Amino acid sequence: MERLISRLTDKHVLFSVSLAVRLALVAYGDHQDRTMAVKYTDIDYNVFTDAARFITEGESPYNRSTYRYTPLLAWLLTPNIYLSMVFGKILFIVCDVLSGLLIYRILRLRGLTSETARRVSYLWLLNPLPMGVSTRGNAESILAALVLGTLLCMESRHLICAAILYGLSVHMKIYPVTYALPIALTLRTPESRAKDKQKWRRIIRYGWEFLHQTYLYHLTRRDIRHNFSPYFYMLYLTADSRWSQWIGLAAFLPQLILLLAASWAFRGDLAFSCFLHTAIFVSFNKVCTSQYFLWYLCLLPLVIPHLSLSLKQGSGLLLLWFAGQGIWLGPAYFLEFEGHNTFLLIWLAGLLFLIINCFVLSQIIAHYKPAQTPQRLKVE
Repeated sequence: MERLISRLTDKHVLFSVSLAVRLALVAYGDHQDRTMAVKYTDIDYNVFTDAARFITEGESPYNRSTYRYTPLLAWLLTPNIYLSMVFGKILFIVCDVLSGLLIYRILRLRGLTSETARRVSYLWLLNPLPMGVSTRGNAESILAALVLGTLLCMESRHLICAAILYGLSVHMKIYPVTYALPIALTLRTPESRAKDKQKWRRIIRYGWEFLHQTYLYHLTRRDIRHNFSPYFYMLYLTADSRWSQWIGLAAFLPQLILLLAASWAFRGDLAFSCFLHTAIFVSFNKVCTSQYFLWYLCLLPLVIPHLSLSLKQGSGLLLLWFAGQGIWLGPAYFLEFEGHNTFLLIWLAGLLFLIINCFVLSQIIAHYKPAQTPQRLKVE
């Protein structure tokens, strides 16, 4: 029995099982899409595929309305047109499992034993949230793999590879640009000060349209649809006001102040600083949906081994976080499916969720023990 348990917890078996579960979910999703009224596949996956189809026809991916992503994503998914519609989902779940492997390797470099690192990686590999997001056709797993790959290269001091992966991660989504200051502060150490100058070049194929749709659009974006953001109701009520655009820009101020403070306070621990950056960015953003939570959940396993929280305290914070989402989902359901005017209740639930997020973050900070100088271990 003990030998069986040991075998099931072997990392190779773990990664194989996690991949198999995701493949099974993809197969089930295809069945649900073909036989049920409620589709399993995320609507964004159809947007990605339509953009890829435009590329195969020699046109711009931005001909597809609501495509607000890098053209690289559409190029990556052109096999959806040439081979099979399932190709993109396979790519996403491979990146999903790869993220678990990267978490394991980072933790090993930071001095954890193989068994402990493997158990912590369970939090990602066996987590139903990233499983569901990637198998439904959302591309967040690519970004998770790029961010974790950047941190792994930083930990192992492969700075050129780190620079390339970091550039790609910013190219995919703009939020990792907030990591620039923590990374710069990490590089400004005595042993690496002479190596911290890198030359960056960006190749732009779609000109201004690419810059606007992928990056600049999000600066002035005013999404008045209901979401977890504490700003959505204010933007909804002021949608026709001439001050609406300025209100949207002012919403970045709390993010900026908190990001600068977190960068300086935890400049000696890049992984923790990046986790705080992402959690702050998502919690105080003008738009906040469930898939955004993956941006910081993929970094949480790197933080957990350094928390002094008891199992009871950790479980309590987790339940509180889920309760905040549940309270929000109630009025959101009645608005979305029953047609009731619950905007005010959704906004109040969003404020409560923000308070819960701030409390959880404050507890994580209070119980975090900064990592010592990482042991450079040979990772098997």
